[in-house]
Amino acid sequence: MNEAIYIVDGARSPFLKARGRPGPFAAADLATSVGTQLLARQPFSPDALDHVILGCVSPAANEANIARIAALRMGCGHKVPAWTPARNCASGLQALDSACAEIRLGRADLVLAGGTEALSRTPLLFSDSFVDWFVDWRGAKSLRARLALLARLRKVDLAPVPALMHGLTDPIVGLNMGQTAENLAKRFAISREEMDAYALRSHARAAAAQAAGHFDEIVPLVDGNGTLYAADDGLRPDSTEADLARLKPVFDRKYGHVTAGNSSQISDGAAWLVLASERAVEEHGLSPLARIVDCAWEALDPAMMGLGPVHATVPLLIRNGLEMSDIDLWELNEAFAAQVIACLRAWEDEEYCRTEIGAECPGSAPPSDKLNIDGGAIAQGHPVGASGARLVLHLVHAMRREGAARGVATLCIGGGQGGAMLIEACL
Repeated sequence: MNEAIYIVDGARSPFLKARGRPGPFAAADLATSVGTQLLARQPFSPDALDHVILGCVSPAANEANIARIAALRMGCGHKVPAWTPARNCASGLQALDSACAEIRLGRADLVLAGGTEALSRTPLLFSDSFVDWFVDWRGAKSLRARLALLARLRKVDLAPVPALMHGLTDPIVGLNMGQTAENLAKRFAISREEMDAYALRSHARAAAAQAAGHFDEIVPLVDGNGTLYAADDGLRPDSTEADLARLKPVFDRKYGHVTAGNSSQISDGAAWLVLASERAVEEHGLSPLARIVDCAWEALDPAMMGLGPVHATVPLLIRNGLEMSDIDLWELNEAFAAQVIACLRAWEDEEYCRTEIGAECPGSAPPSDKLNIDGGAIAQGHPVGASGARLVLHLVHAMRREGAARGVATLCIGGGQGGAMLIEACL
């Protein structure tokens, strides 16, 4: 169980902002394209993998067990097993943790793990009443019966419901994710100005990183029309405080502060990492980029789900005998600006940690110069199934660039959970 887990390579697609219609790539297409390019540069053949694990929350109807589809399309062969975990926003992180478990149990040495999502292709759903009507229509045997059915059909029955709205709404507390962010804003007295300022910082940092070539983990995509997609396309480097201030609240129109501008972008994307045991590193002559030390999962009130990173990182650090100051870089998924700011305040609140987590709080939060130094999901996008893998992948690249020894990737999870992964540099 003390088996070292190495990250030896990784890649992700550009994150493409959803623009009200199906994007150019299905989730399986995204995963296949990125994975094919990643595997092509490895010293082992795709069929040398022991497992392929791909997180995804909303695969299409023809993408059941999307991991297996991608594995076969990438040339892994019939004998490489593949499976698809789903833990909402942390599905990609769960894929990595599951890969670690397989290696530590001695059941694998070489695993391709990651996540994918095409939120722009989340379907429109018909109501149950229309489905019932359609079944009756198909069973009608006469013109008279069909005319009667037409007379029964109401306009409201024809109105489709975006499946994404269901997916982003917690069925237990009846709140969508934006409403949970509003809860945090009220609990921690977070102003609209603070949210917008954080969003501007995310875009500015991501734009600066893009200009400096700090997203070299991105591999290009080409669609069926020959259009090239080489970079995240949701960045707004020219956005201003006044621009954000003009946006209306989305989730609480009368009293709220959470807008589209200070929330993560709905987007499409995929990310993969190659994980290896020490045996695989030696056998294939691999050069590790980093080591996965530990992963923590915790749960909390779904109505406050955005605080999941605090609940997950506190026990993670305690278990590994670390202080907040021992972590050189942090990647915290920016579901909402309010959610990130709430986490920062909760980390500093000793009473919150004692009463809500049952542990001593660190009493400090990650400093600005160590947190999301290249921006986050507000600027880059949040393809739900891929985000956990994206956080770890970019953390590894940022650690190597900055000469950092330790890093933590963490995110909140719809349904009231948090996940966090501790990474160490390979010396």
